[in-house]
Amino acid sequence: MPIKPLQGVRVLDLTNVLAGPFCCHQLAHMGADVIKVEARLGGDLARQLGADVELNRRNMGVSFLAQNPGKRSITLDLKKESAKAVFRRLVRTADVVVENFRPGVMDRLGLGYAELLQENPGLVYCAISGFGQTGPLRDFPAYDQIIQGMSGVMGITGDQESAPLRVGYPIADTIGGITAAFAVASALASPKRNKGVFIDVSMLEATMATMGWAVSNHLVAGRAPQPMGNDNVTASPSGTFRTGDGLLNIAANKQEQFEKVCDVLGRPEWKQDPRFAERHARLGNRAELKRLMETELAARSADAWWQLLNAAGVPSGPVYSVPQALDHPQISTRGMVATFKDAPGVGRDIRLVRTGFKLNGEAPSVDAPPPRLGEHTDAILAELGYAEEEIASFKQQEIV
Repeated sequence: MPIKPLQGVRVLDLTNVLAGPFCCHQLAHMGADVIKVEARLGGDLARQLGADVELNRRNMGVSFLAQNPGKRSITLDLKKESAKAVFRRLVRTADVVVENFRPGVMDRLGLGYAELLQENPGLVYCAISGFGQTGPLRDFPAYDQIIQGMSGVMGITGDQESAPLRVGYPIADTIGGITAAFAVASALASPKRNKGVFIDVSMLEATMATMGWAVSNHLVAGRAPQPMGNDNVTASPSGTFRTGDGLLNIAANKQEQFEKVCDVLGRPEWKQDPRFAERHARLGNRAELKRLMETELAARSADAWWQLLNAAGVPSGPVYSVPQALDHPQISTRGMVATFKDAPGVGRDIRLVRTGFKLNGEAPSVDAPPPRLGEHTDAILAELGYAEEEIASFKQQEIV
């Protein structure tokens, strides 16, 4: 039996697009019953986003599919009092509420943390926003691109010619989401869980918290980080190198690893060369060492050098595209990718990534594909004790 540490925990997911849905994606894979509370018309904006235009038209965009398997979907028009009453009843059955509206939106709806605590005194309430619930920027809108720029991430991505450069996927959104999932799981694990907890996740702060080395070099050593492209700031040779066929990453971060590089490339004399013999000398002569190494690396392909270097104890690896990475046995044999057969609303099989960890050797999984908009509305309302006539009335009044 797969381990489900959050089995029996109910999470209400009011979030849109990525940071919040990614948080609840992690919680669903840990066994939580995640109920996605969506706007009656349109739902999560991510339903309309992704590379498959036809799926966008069906409200099942690839961007939505990626973060929402295993969840159930109910639609509610939270601007209407009757829908708010339904939501409050739902909160009484829940352990966690996650939302990523701008600060103050839930309060204006009459559904903020203080109000919901009256319905559920032990509620874990997680609010994800661009800048947090306080501070001069609290009311400003923020997407991943904005946070990447304001956190300093773009300033140290690329090289001297190309920086500032955006990271190639929504890293700030994803970090915000996984930070929120960690905070929620921690709150649930507290022995004082009978008391409410308000979690304030700032995407800006969450992103900067992952930049420890870069930030600390400035805070502690007074050295502002610089964009270094594919080179490692702390070691050489550590970066990306051209070979006879393909690019190769080499991370010779220790003295003995550098010496093994010299042996594998057939240039043992570099060990005594004053330009390269010592760690700080290599950093000062990084460009020359790279030029000499690439001359030798031109004799073989990246795949060939990768094998030779790793056999000698030097961490190295090829530079793959996303399809190449997915096809590699290291990914394909460890349960990283889930397949949902003939997914409803999609009309075909879909493959989606799970989480980045295993529990007792098994990949956490969910039992159901991503939901169609409002797919579980009737069932959830029935669970809450509403009769068929009441549910029909809600639909007639356009509450759900």
